[in-house]
Amino acid sequence: MEKSGRGVSEDKKIIKVRIRKANEPSAALFSQKEIRRFVTEFVSSWIRGDITIRFPTAAELAKKTPLAIAFPTDPSVNAELKIKEHYIDLMSICAGTKPATAEEQEKAIKETFRMLLMFRSANRIEGKIISNDIEKRVEELEKTMKSTGKLVEQITGFLFKEKK
Repeated sequence: MEKSGRGVSEDKKIIKVRIRKANEPSAALFSQKEIRRFVTEFVSSWIRGDITIRFPTAAELAKKTPLAIAFPTDPSVNAELKIKEHYIDLMSICAGTKPATAEEQEKAIKETFRMLLMFRSANRIEGKIISNDIEKRVEELEKTMKSTGKLVEQITGFLFKEKK
């Protein structure tokens, strides 16, 4: 029953283990960087005039709709103006023209993204939000040109086909 010094070392085995942090995928569909890109494209499209936003009217805000929940309501006649002022304040914070802390900027970006979703779901955005990613836009144009070229070749081939 007595163990020798050599037997003790044989019973104890050292196992080396590396602990890796599991890269758990985020449950969110979009990263903060992607949300910032959406907001940037939305704001710059609006500033350039590529899109028009139909803001809710006072009459619409008086009703219980998702728009009334999304925007701060004011019982006064100036509700429409207050919404536009709120929107302009958010845009100014996002653009960096209005002084704000980093926390306030993040909040403004999130709220602007929320407004983008609300405007889009209510069909209040007219026009097209144009991407700032020039490479992506050029690639899309190249694909369109390529497919258009193929169609022209096919049509030309059908029109000028030799008759048998």
